Amino acid sequence: MTFLLSRTFISLTLRPSCSISMANLTTNAKSRLRGVVFDMDGTLTVPVIDFAAMYRAVLGEDAYKRIKAESPSGIDILHHIESWSPDKQQKAYEIIADYEKQGIDKLQIMPGTAELCGFLDSKKIKRGLITRNVQKAIDIFHQRFEVIFSPALGREFRPYKPNPDPLLHICSTWDIQPNEVMMVGDSLKDDIACGKRAGAFTCLLDETGRYGPDDFSVSGLQPDFKVDSLSKIQNLLETNFDLNP
Repeated sequence: MTFLLSRTFISLTLRPSCSISMANLTTNAKSRLRGVVFDMDGTLTVPVIDFAAMYRAVLGEDAYKRIKAESPSGIDILHHIESWSPDKQQKAYEIIADYEKQGIDKLQIMPGTAELCGFLDSKKIKRGLITRNVQKAIDIFHQRFEVIFSPALGREFRPYKPNPDPLLHICSTWDIQPNEVMMVGDSLKDDIACGKRAGAFTCLLDETGRYGPDDFSVSGLQPDFKVDSLSKIQNLLETNFDLNP
């Protein structure tokens, strides 16, 4: 099922960042879309990393419980690590790297990815990738599944999501305005926040119904669209956007 979540009108979403006038609304004009940027883990790949276990291993049980209670939208583990001493950071990154390696070993492409990429290619819509994983994981994804995204930015690109800079960098590389781009991901606090702050359209991939109205209200982040499968995105794009080159 596909939902249009934001301030909805007919089949369009009106936001300050979009140059849609009231006159357009009466004629059902569609916003132009020229690029789609994807998250990787849990979006283009099947989620296999046990993030709760990783956070516990990095933070310790007591700190994990405290930070989780203070962060209803989710723990930003990389943000917490940045304020630690170099030695403590190194140990934390080693733990994270171990969990990420386990994820790479079990890497599976998300159903619908190849078909969606084929559709985007047929429409000459650019596709990029932003992940908080490392560049090595991106390279392995590209090599293993032969589906290429460009640019494809790992957490070596600073600042990383939810900061909008990676998405703005991709838009600049493409020479496309952010309001002609969509950010697709499974994390409200990382992917949707990144897209919103950049002024792009946003689509939340929520396969399990993890997110609801309360989550959007508490976080102050409401995606423009929500889908439960990548296979729903083609119809979403065809219905709501002008996809002409």
